[in-house]
Amino acid sequence: MTYSLEGQLARLRISPPRPPRIAARLWQHTCCEIFIARKGQSGYHEYNLAPSGEWASYAFARYREGVPLVGEKLDPRITVRSGGEKLELDAFIRVDRAALSLSLAAVVEDEHGALSYWALKHPPGKPDFHHPDAFAAQLDEVRN
Repeated sequence: MTYSLEGQLARLRISPPRPPRIAARLWQHTCCEIFIARKGQSGYHEYNLAPSGEWASYAFARYREGVPLVGEKLDPRITVRSGGEKLELDAFIRVDRAALSLSLAAVVEDEHGALSYWALKHPPGKPDFHHPDAFAAQLDEVRN
């Protein structure tokens, strides 16, 4: 997965690089998020991916009923490239060969601490990346 952020990066709060590690509450600052569900199932996984290299992963049995996953083997191997007015964050996430629905999103913190919420698709009302309608990207099953 690759996320690109383009614009006046100096006007944003972007955490500096740190050693890769599991961290909490990354969504309270600039971070990229991916939600992965098997098509037709209520359970899903969430990854929070920070430009610092920190990350978090969660397993949800159903809408917003989840627990953190803490295995280091889940490490999404984040790499970040930044220059001028462009930041790119790459993450490698292993997924099943099943047909998947994805919710792709980002939280961006401006220089004053205000957050904006970006997604492929926002459901009606306040931003909610967990909402079933936010799972707008579809991947077909891998076939050999």
